[in-house]
Amino acid sequence: MIERYRSIVTARNGQVHRLEDWGRRQLAYLIQKVHKAHYVLMNIECDQETLDELEHAFKFNDAILRHLTIKMDEPITAPSPMMREEKTKPAPQPAEEAKETTLAT
Repeated sequence: MIERYRSIVTARNGQVHRLEDWGRRQLAYLIQKVHKAHYVLMNIECDQETLDELEHAFKFNDAILRHLTIKMDEPITAPSPMMREEKTKPAPQPAEEAKETTLAT
């Protein structure tokens, strides 16, 4: 699905400056009885006609629960704070080392 929106931008001489796939995350509140969603951040440069086409595609795609478009003065290519946070997290421990014990009473 991400590739479809990327191709809409590039087909009309636009540029994708940053594309981050944040993965599946917990929502703060239920949206259409869904509690987890897949997050994607795209920083693009395009004309208004392309942006209108993208928003139209977002509006009529049932898989997209919410979208937000923000106009910026210049492109941002640095990693987002969300991605910087993910890179600094330590790797999860293997299952053997992370065993938990539970007591039944």
